[in-house]
Amino acid sequence: MALSYMKNEAEAEDVAQEAFIRAFRKLESFRAESKFSTWLISIAINEARTRLRRQALVRMEPLDQLPDEDKSISPALLRDWREIPSQAVEREEVRNLIQLAVEQLPDIYRQVFLLRDVEELTISETAEALNVSIPSVKVRLHRARLMLQKQLAPQLRTVNRSSKRGWLPWS
Repeated sequence: MALSYMKNEAEAEDVAQEAFIRAFRKLESFRAESKFSTWLISIAINEARTRLRRQALVRMEPLDQLPDEDKSISPALLRDWREIPSQAVEREEVRNLIQLAVEQLPDIYRQVFLLRDVEELTISETAEALNVSIPSVKVRLHRARLMLQKQLAPQLRTVNRSSKRGWLPWS
Protein backbone atom coordinates (compact mmCIF):
# COMPACT_ATOMS: atom_id res chain seq x y z
CA MET A 1 0.00 0.00 0.00
CA ALA A 2 2.84 2.39 0.88
CA LEU A 3 4.57 1.64 -2.43
CA SER A 4 1.43 2.42 -4.39
CA TYR A 5 1.34 5.88 -2.80
CA MET A 6 5.02 6.72 -2.69
CA LYS A 7 6.19 5.28 -6.08
CA ASN A 8 9.64 4.86 -4.54
CA GLU A 9 10.80 1.72 -2.71
CA ALA A 10 12.97 3.51 -0.17
CA GLU A 11 10.21 5.98 0.70
CA ALA A 12 7.65 3.17 0.89
CA GLU A 13 9.89 1.25 3.29
CA ASP A 14 10.18 4.33 5.49
CA VAL A 15 6.41 4.78 5.46
CA ALA A 16 5.82 1.13 6.34
CA GLN A 17 8.36 1.25 9.14
CA GLU A 18 6.84 4.42 10.56
CA ALA A 19 3.38 2.84 10.31
CA PHE A 20 4.52 -0.18 12.35
CA ILE A 21 6.10 2.08 14.97
CA ARG A 22 2.93 4.18 15.25
CA ALA A 23 0.77 1.09 15.45
CA PHE A 24 2.95 -0.32 18.23
CA ARG A 25 2.76 2.93 20.19
CA LYS A 26 -1.01 3.17 19.76
CA LEU A 27 -1.75 -0.53 20.24
CA GLU A 28 -3.91 0.19 23.30
CA SER A 29 -6.17 2.39 21.15
CA PHE A 30 -6.98 -0.48 18.74
CA ARG A 31 -10.71 -1.15 19.31
CA ALA A 32 -11.04 -4.37 17.30
CA GLU A 33 -14.04 -2.94 15.43
CA SER A 34 -12.24 -3.90 12.25
CA LYS A 35 -9.44 -6.30 11.45
CA PHE A 36 -5.95 -5.48 12.71
CA SER A 37 -4.63 -5.43 9.14
CA THR A 38 -7.22 -2.82 8.13
CA TRP A 39 -6.20 -0.64 11.07
CA LEU A 40 -2.51 -1.01 10.19
CA ILE A 41 -3.13 -0.18 6.53
CA SER A 42 -5.06 2.97 7.46
CA ILE A 43 -2.09 4.07 9.56
CA ALA A 44 0.25 3.43 6.61
CA ILE A 45 -2.01 5.35 4.22
CA ASN A 46 -2.18 8.32 6.60
CA GLU A 47 1.60 8.29 6.96
CA ALA A 48 2.06 8.16 3.17
CA ARG A 49 -0.37 11.03 2.63
CA THR A 50 1.38 13.10 5.29
CA ARG A 51 4.76 12.55 3.64
CA LEU A 52 3.39 13.42 0.21
CA ARG A 53 1.91 16.67 1.56
CA ARG A 54 5.21 17.51 3.21
CA GLN A 55 7.08 16.81 -0.03
CA ALA A 56 4.68 19.00 -1.98
CA LEU A 57 5.35 21.87 0.42
CA VAL A 58 9.13 21.47 0.25
CA ARG A 59 10.08 20.93 -3.36
CA MET A 60 13.73 19.97 -3.64
CA GLU A 61 15.76 19.78 -6.79
CA PRO A 62 18.99 17.82 -6.96
CA LEU A 63 22.09 19.99 -6.99
CA ASP A 64 24.06 17.66 -9.26
CA GLN A 65 21.71 18.24 -12.23
CA LEU A 66 21.82 21.35 -14.37
CA PRO A 67 18.52 23.13 -14.95
CA ASP A 68 16.78 22.45 -18.24
CA GLU A 69 18.07 24.66 -21.00
CA ASP A 70 14.58 25.51 -22.21
CA LYS A 71 13.57 26.89 -18.82
CA SER A 72 14.46 30.52 -18.46
CA ILE A 73 15.73 31.62 -15.10
CA SER A 74 15.15 35.19 -14.11
CA PRO A 75 16.75 36.76 -11.08
CA ALA A 76 14.49 37.77 -8.23
CA LEU A 77 13.81 41.44 -7.78
CA LEU A 78 15.52 42.65 -4.65
CA ARG A 79 14.05 45.48 -2.66
CA ASP A 80 16.28 48.44 -1.97
CA TRP A 81 16.92 48.33 1.77
CA ARG A 82 18.52 51.72 2.02
CA GLU A 83 16.60 54.19 4.10
CA ILE A 84 14.95 57.06 2.29
CA PRO A 85 16.05 60.28 4.02
CA SER A 86 12.61 61.91 3.90
CA GLN A 87 11.06 58.88 5.59
CA ALA A 88 13.75 58.89 8.28
CA VAL A 89 13.08 62.57 9.00
CA GLU A 90 9.34 61.96 9.09
CA ARG A 91 9.73 58.97 11.42
CA GLU A 92 11.89 61.05 13.78
CA GLU A 93 9.31 63.85 13.70
CA VAL A 94 6.50 61.43 14.58
CA ARG A 95 8.62 59.87 17.34
CA ASN A 96 9.22 63.33 18.85
CA LEU A 97 5.50 64.20 18.66
CA ILE A 98 4.57 60.99 20.47
CA GLN A 99 7.27 61.43 23.09
CA LEU A 100 6.16 65.01 23.82
CA ALA A 101 2.51 63.93 24.05
CA VAL A 102 3.37 61.14 26.49
CA GLU A 103 5.42 63.56 28.63
CA GLN A 104 2.42 65.90 28.81
CA LEU A 105 0.09 63.22 30.20
CA PRO A 106 -0.81 63.56 33.90
CA ASP A 107 1.42 61.32 36.06
CA ILE A 108 -1.18 58.67 36.88
CA TYR A 109 -1.94 58.13 33.19
CA ARG A 110 1.65 58.40 31.97
CA GLN A 111 2.84 55.77 34.47
CA VAL A 112 0.21 53.26 33.41
CA PHE A 113 0.78 53.96 29.71
CA LEU A 114 4.55 53.53 29.99
CA LEU A 115 4.32 50.34 32.03
CA ARG A 116 1.70 48.71 29.81
CA ASP A 117 2.46 49.92 26.29
CA VAL A 118 6.16 50.70 26.45
CA GLU A 119 7.49 48.26 29.06
CA GLU A 120 4.81 45.70 28.08
CA LEU A 121 3.93 44.66 31.64
CA THR A 122 0.69 42.75 32.16
CA ILE A 123 -2.29 44.46 33.75
CA SER A 124 -1.74 42.63 37.03
CA GLU A 125 2.00 43.45 37.04
CA THR A 126 1.19 47.11 36.36
CA ALA A 127 -1.39 47.16 39.16
CA GLU A 128 1.10 45.60 41.56
CA ALA A 129 3.90 47.98 40.55
CA LEU A 130 1.70 51.05 41.04
CA ASN A 131 -0.13 49.61 44.06
CA VAL A 132 -3.55 50.18 42.48
CA SER A 133 -6.41 47.87 41.53
CA ILE A 134 -6.66 46.12 38.18
CA PRO A 135 -9.79 48.07 37.19
CA SER A 136 -7.90 51.31 37.93
CA VAL A 137 -5.11 50.25 35.59
CA LYS A 138 -7.62 49.50 32.83
CA VAL A 139 -9.43 52.82 33.25
CA ARG A 140 -6.21 54.84 33.43
CA LEU A 141 -4.76 53.12 30.39
CA HIS A 142 -7.93 53.71 28.40
CA ARG A 143 -7.98 57.39 29.38
CA ALA A 144 -4.27 57.79 28.60
CA ARG A 145 -4.80 56.36 25.13
CA LEU A 146 -7.79 58.62 24.52
CA MET A 147 -5.79 61.67 25.64
CA LEU A 148 -2.92 60.72 23.34
CA GLN A 149 -5.28 60.15 20.44
CA LYS A 150 -6.99 63.48 20.99
CA GLN A 151 -3.67 65.31 21.12
CA LEU A 152 -1.83 63.44 18.37
CA ALA A 153 -4.50 62.86 15.73
CA PRO A 154 -4.54 66.44 14.37
CA GLN A 155 -0.73 66.68 14.42
CA LEU A 156 -0.26 63.33 12.72
CA ARG A 157 -2.80 64.26 10.05
CA THR A 158 -0.66 67.25 9.10
CA VAL A 159 2.44 65.07 8.98
CA ASN A 160 0.43 62.56 6.97
CA ARG A 161 -0.72 65.15 4.44
CA SER A 162 2.80 66.35 3.89
CA SER A 163 4.05 62.83 3.23
CA LYS A 164 0.95 61.74 1.26
CA ARG A 165 1.31 58.20 2.59
CA GLY A 166 -2.33 57.61 3.49
CA TRP A 167 -1.64 56.00 6.85
CA LEU A 168 -2.71 57.23 10.28
CA PRO A 169 -2.56 54.98 13.32
CA TRP A 170 -5.84 56.14 14.86
CA SER A 171 -8.06 56.76 11.86
